[in-house]
Parts: sequence; structure tokens; C-alpha cells
Amino acid sequence: MPAELVQADVAVIGAGPAGLSAALNLVRARRTVLLVDANRPRNAATLRSHGFVTRDGISPLELRRLGREEVAGYPEATVVQAVVDRVAPDGDAWTVHGSWRGTETTARVRAVVVATGLREEFPALPSLRAFYGTSAHSCVECDGYEHAAQALGLVCETPDVVDRALLLASWTDDLVVYTNGVAPLDPAGRARLAAAGVRVDERPVADLEGDRSGLTGVRLADGTVTPHTGVFLRPVWHADLDWLDAPVVRDGEGLVRVDRLGRTGVAGLYAVGDVTPPGPEQLIVAAGHGATTAAAVHRDLVGGLEDARDAVQ
Repeated sequence: MPAELVQADVAVIGAGPAGLSAALNLVRARRTVLLVDANRPRNAATLRSHGFVTRDGISPLELRRLGREEVAGYPEATVVQAVVDRVAPDGDAWTVHGSWRGTETTARVRAVVVATGLREEFPALPSLRAFYGTSAHSCVECDGYEHAAQALGLVCETPDVVDRALLLASWTDDLVVYTNGVAPLDPAGRARLAAAGVRVDERPVADLEGDRSGLTGVRLADGTVTPHTGVFLRPVWHADLDWLDAPVVRDGEGLVRVDRLGRTGVAGLYAVGDVTPPGPEQLIVAAGHGATTAAAVHRDLVGGLEDARDAVQ
């Protein structure tokens, strides 16, 4: 049977901190909001999140649960679990369609906020999942403190390897960077790392080693094992937006370009959080951006959507 049509002012796609904050501030502006979430967060394996004032150390999943409950507590909110497969212009509005376990959701809304985040692709290390979220992490700002002054490794295959390493080195003076034979290093970059006391190993990495107590080292393809109690990885991020039928401007990494208020340049379409440059950010920063974008959406709806058309060049 066809899904019942939901009518709302705004659809928020994604219920991480950015989407939840946007939805919460929109319902408090008395906007009717459809919050759609697939409940597949990028940080699902992370045991503790940090830096979110009054919630430091909370489980990311618990933070999402609390946020969803807060939004759902408003009569203006409709919260559904669904995988969105189409968002498209529909005259002077937007059509949103998704489904979950045979149940379809279809909505017609005046504006859409994309807050779906990113998909991470990590270096190919067979044992990574055994340590990810406890001894292995991707966010230095989020988890560096818990590994301060420890023997750390950084597995990075991307051109920003020097900047990533120098950032991590501010938490420890015992750091080895593993390029896995992939990340490019020029003489200037090598000199910067050497000046900071950061060692570089360009041999291929085979896997992480450890036991029930946690990570114990990084094993190279030639059998060498270097002791470490923590490792950080630089994933490659993918913004999966095949379901979005709109001519948004994207940068070289596929992230959606927006103005400072989250406008994409397409009338009625906004984006916020990790799906926008510069990419992954701390949870509290994403939540702040969600609140800012919610205010912009509300103002644009009050004054009409025409002002948003040329926001991004």
C-alpha cells in the first residue's frame, strides 16, 4: 500500500548532533518537522564522546537517544526511522521518500536540511574493528586526551599526513607515522616532522596487534612490530548523496558547499554537519552549526525561499 503522505514545514535528514540540534531549534520556532534517521551513525563503535559540555564522556549512542527523545517530545515533531532513497524538488516544495523494513515514509515539505554525515573508509587493517573506539580512533580532538603522553601511532595514507601528525604530536612526544607506502612526503614535510620529533615509517602496514587489555603494537608487512598503546587513523570520507536530486555544489572531496548559515544555493535546501566542509568535526561544533542553520531555515521560511538561491557560488 502507498505510504501516508506527511506534510511538514521542514524535513531534517539525519539525527546526529547537527540534525538533532537543527530539528530541536526548528520545532521551538513552531515549525513542523519531520526528522528522518537511518540510525547508522559513523561513531557507533565509539564508547565515549568528549568535549560536549555537560555530556563529557557520554556514549554517542546515548547522546543520540536523548536528543531524539527531546525532539520527539514536541507536538510539532514527527520522528521516523527510515533510509531515505529520494529527495527531490516538487514545484515550490520538496518530496522526501524513505523506507524501513517494509514501511514507507513519504513527505512533502517546504525545506530540507541534509545532516546525514559521512561514511568512513579506513586503511585495510584486519583487526581494526577489535580496537576501534577503545585503543584506535579517528578523531584526535575527541580522543587525544585519553592517550596523552603514550606511545602512539598514526596510520595515514592521505596528503595531509604532515598536518595530521603535527596535530597528534601535541598530545605526545612518542609518535610514529605510518604512511603505509602511500601517503606522499616531500623534503619539507619530512623536515617539519623531524623537527617535531615525529618518526616516520613508510613500510607497508599489515595489521594491529593486541590482546584483551587493548592495543599493543603495529605490525608491518615484514614482520616488524612496533609497540604502541594507542593508534589514530586517517579515514577517507565519502558523502553518499545519490538520493539527493538537486544540483548542489560539492568540493573536491564530495562535501556539500554551503554558506556560513548552511544554505546550499538551491532554494529550500540546506546542509549541515560532517557532510559539509571541512568534514568531520566535534559533536558540539556540529550541534552549534545545526542551531545556526535552523535559525536560517526559519528566517527564510518567514521571508520566502528566494533569498537562498544564490547563497553558494
